Amino acid sequence: MKRIVLACSAGMSTSLVVTKMEKEAAARGLEYKIYAIAEQNLRDELEAYAQDVTAVLLGPQVRFKLAENKKLTDHYQIPIAVIDSVAYGTLNGAKVLDQALGLVD
Repeated sequence: MKRIVLACSAGMSTSLVVTKMEKEAAARGLEYKIYAIAEQNLRDELEAYAQDVTAVLLGPQVRFKLAENKKLTDHYQIPIAVIDSVAYGTLNGAKVLDQALGLVD
C-alpha cells in the first residue's frame, strides 16, 4: 500500500491532521496509509518502507530540518516538503492531502 508519512516533533497536532487526511482520502476513494512519526525516526522508517512511501511532509515545527531530510529522501527518490502552516494550524486535511499528492504529480 502507498504511504504518506508526516514527520513532526511530538505528534499530537499531527495525529489530528492525519485523521482529517485519512477521512479525505477515503472520501476520494484513495487508498493510502497516512501516518505520523517523530522526525528523528524518519531514517529508520525510510529504510524499512521506502518502496511504498510516495511523499514525506514535515510538520511546520521541524521546518528547519528540511535540508537535512531532503538529502535522505533524495537518496530514495521520495519528494519532501514542509506542511503548509495555515493548513496545519486549521487541521485542513484536504489541503494537506492535496499538498502531498501534488508532490507526486
